[in-house]
Amino acid sequence: MEGSLKDLSQYRFSCAKENLEAAKVLLQAGQFKSSVNRSYYAVFHGLRAVTALDKFDSSKHSGVIAYFNHTYVKEGIFDKSISKLVDTCYRLREKADYQDFFIVSREMAQEQLEKAEKILRMLEPYLNQKWETL
Repeated sequence: MEGSLKDLSQYRFSCAKENLEAAKVLLQAGQFKSSVNRSYYAVFHGLRAVTALDKFDSSKHSGVIAYFNHTYVKEGIFDKSISKLVDTCYRLREKADYQDFFIVSREMAQEQLEKAEKILRMLEPYLNQKWETL
């Protein structure tokens, strides 16, 4: 059974929160690279929760981010600061996942987690307001 756009958006935001919790557990366990990865995926699923309401998705992370920046940041729906936070999370995750010998410190993982938490706090009021109208 296919769900509504609201269902999809809520599901994706639930995934975002689940990834955020996983990032916390991994950070506490000393798994810093994995924590950085899960923090980023919390952000990514949060963005996809927003873009789902526009019936937009992309097979590329850069496509989701570009659409979000163009549609929501450039138009003033979200503050420009969110764009920089998303970009730094994306870049660190790419380095941690793909760059050989890249060491992620506890501090780096903690900062990534804090950025992800901040981004989700920025997205949630917008999503709640949109969900109420659907």
